[in-house]
Amino acid sequence: MNGGRLGRRRNLLLERHSGNNSPVTESLTERNRAARALFAPLGETYDRYARLLSFGQDPRWRSFLVERIEAAPADTVLDVACGTAAVSLELVRRYGCRVVGIDQSAEMIGAGRARIEAAGCADRIELQEGRAEALPFDDASFDALTFTYLLRYVDDPGQTMKELARVVRPGGRVAMLDFFVPERLARPAWELYVRVGLPVVGRAISPGWGEVGDFLGPSIRGFWATHSVEDVVRAWNEAGIVGVRGRRLSLGGGIVLWGTRDA
Repeated sequence: MNGGRLGRRRNLLLERHSGNNSPVTESLTERNRAARALFAPLGETYDRYARLLSFGQDPRWRSFLVERIEAAPADTVLDVACGTAAVSLELVRRYGCRVVGIDQSAEMIGAGRARIEAAGCADRIELQEGRAEALPFDDASFDALTFTYLLRYVDDPGQTMKELARVVRPGGRVAMLDFFVPERLARPAWELYVRVGLPVVGRAISPGWGEVGDFLGPSIRGFWATHSVEDVVRAWNEAGIVGVRGRRLSLGGGIVLWGTRDA
């Protein structure tokens, strides 16, 4: 029943946002389109309410993610699923490196460009529209790569990892951030929040955030029910990323994985 409701909600959202004529839109899969439609209306408010709805943990998780990259000032880092450029900006602030951000949502990129201009970082960060599954870059083009909240929105996580690894030079760091499902004593509180609290608070903010509140719990739970951490690490290894390590954050509500592109 829950899957049926989500399917109908995705169809409604797709109809609502079907007017975008971007060339990237033509190549999106159904899963891509559903994610794009869900988050497209939220660009201007995304960072503020992502912080609120995560009880302030989202910025902390992104900071931890960026720390795993260890970039040099001369490096160029690719930020995949960059959204409103929160990770891109953190990379520049921490390392002074150059960043190329890519996201399938023109609306999120627009909000990101406004943030970059306001931060005075337009000379260090370039954002462009594109898909993680088909990156418009040559092999080994980047010194490191980050991606956030991505694998739940692609049809083939393993193949996507191979595409991400392709554009990273040998020895370059790769790091990801996503939501996770807590275990043991923290699990009941998490379930209560994603089943009741998140949808209610989301709807109090706006209809768009209400849709996100309804969607996130089943999305997170469903992905990790069918993809164990070991499965994801195996996909990284098969893509040529070695020495993979991970840490669960905030009692298991978030997870960061990182590794190195094999020579």
